[in-house]
Amino acid sequence: MAKVAHTADRAPALAGREFSAPKVKLAVLPPAHRVALRARPDAVAALSKALGLPLPRAPKTSETKGSRVALWLGPDEWLVIDEGAKDPLEACARVKGLHSAVTVSHRNVAISVTGPGAAAVVNAGCPQDLSLQAFPVGACSRTILGKVEIVLLRTAQDAFRIECWRSFSDYVFTFLCEAARDEAS
Repeated sequence: MAKVAHTADRAPALAGREFSAPKVKLAVLPPAHRVALRARPDAVAALSKALGLPLPRAPKTSETKGSRVALWLGPDEWLVIDEGAKDPLEACARVKGLHSAVTVSHRNVAISVTGPGAAAVVNAGCPQDLSLQAFPVGACSRTILGKVEIVLLRTAQDAFRIECWRSFSDYVFTFLCEAARDEAS
């Protein structure tokens, strides 16, 4: 008797959910590769070379090249996201310098918030100053939205990417929908 291989397709949390209001649109972004990266200063150059983009070294900054973005989360901590086919974990594995790289691809869900009301919608639950002067395009931070920790990235003047743990993703999406409704009224 021949063996039958069983496979299961995992549906991403909130796959395909969207919401639109007059000043803002919310969308759950497609799955992406994500790596939580910690490294000593002497390994940063080698990791940057392997990843194909410089790891940012200043607070609230990010670096983007192609489909890959590296977000500064702390003096020795980054979140590396790749929306393309290349897993950043493979690049980190080739680096000999002392570092820790852990895939968190299935832990996180990303939600985009776009439109002229995007900053107001995010600010409904996030105490961070999201003015362009304080939080310009490319700025990122680990912060809160309501009762949940998020990683926030400003991708354009009127656009944000919110990364949250999948177990909180329904709460975050619903919170943002309610804030968008309030902003529209």
